[in-house]
Amino acid sequence: MKLSVVGIFADLDEHAIEDVERHVNRKTFSAGAQIIDPESNSSDVYLILSGQVRVVNYSLSGREITLEEIGAGGCVGQLSAIDGQPRSAYVVAVADTSVAILSPSNFEKVVKSHPSVAWNVIVELARIVRTSTRRIVDVSTLGANERVVAEILRRAIEVCNDQGAAMLSPVPVHSEVAGRVSTSRETVARVMSTLGKRQLVSKVGTSLLVPDVRRLEEFLSESIQ
Repeated sequence: MKLSVVGIFADLDEHAIEDVERHVNRKTFSAGAQIIDPESNSSDVYLILSGQVRVVNYSLSGREITLEEIGAGGCVGQLSAIDGQPRSAYVVAVADTSVAILSPSNFEKVVKSHPSVAWNVIVELARIVRTSTRRIVDVSTLGANERVVAEILRRAIEVCNDQGAAMLSPVPVHSEVAGRVSTSRETVARVMSTLGKRQLVSKVGTSLLVPDVRRLEEFLSESIQ
C-alpha cells in the first residue's frame, strides 16, 4: 500500500512520497490489537494505510469512551510527536490494520521538508479541536437521550441525499454509539426504539434508514427546548 493514500501527503508528488518512504517502518496489527498505549514512552506517528482504528479513553468508572474511528488515510499519534507529552488516549485496531510508522524525529523532518504536509497537519489538528469542542458542548448542554439523537443526526447529515433521506450502513452498533456520546448501551437502545416508533428511523437489511433528516432534526430541537 502506497503512502499516497495518507491524507497529510495528498499534495506530494511521487518523488516527495519516495523521500518520505525512506523514513518509515511498516507494521500490521490484527483486529483488537492495541496500537497506542498512554502508559508507553513511544511518541511515534502511525499513518493508516489500510484497515480502521478506534481512539478511546476511559472514565473514572471504567466506561469506555470512543473519541473517534479513523480509517485508511488517517493518522494518529501526532500530538505526542509534536509536543513530546504523554499519549492522551488509547488506539486499538478495529480491523486488521496496516500502518507506516514515523518516529518523532523523522516526523519533524518530513513536516519541515514538505510545507504542504505541515499545512495538512495543521488542518487535521484544527479538525480535532472542532470535533472535541462539539463533543464538550454536547455533553455540557444535552441530556443522554438528546446526545444519542444528535449523534444519529450528525451521521445522517453526512450522507443525506438530495431527497433529504440518509442510509447509515451498517446499522450503528449500540455500544459504539454509547461510547461516543458517554452514555450506556441501554440508553441507546431505548432511544433507538423511540425513534423507530416515531418512524424517524427504520432498519433496512443491515442499514439504518433515516427517511427524513429534517424531521429528525426537528425532533431533536423539540426535545431540548
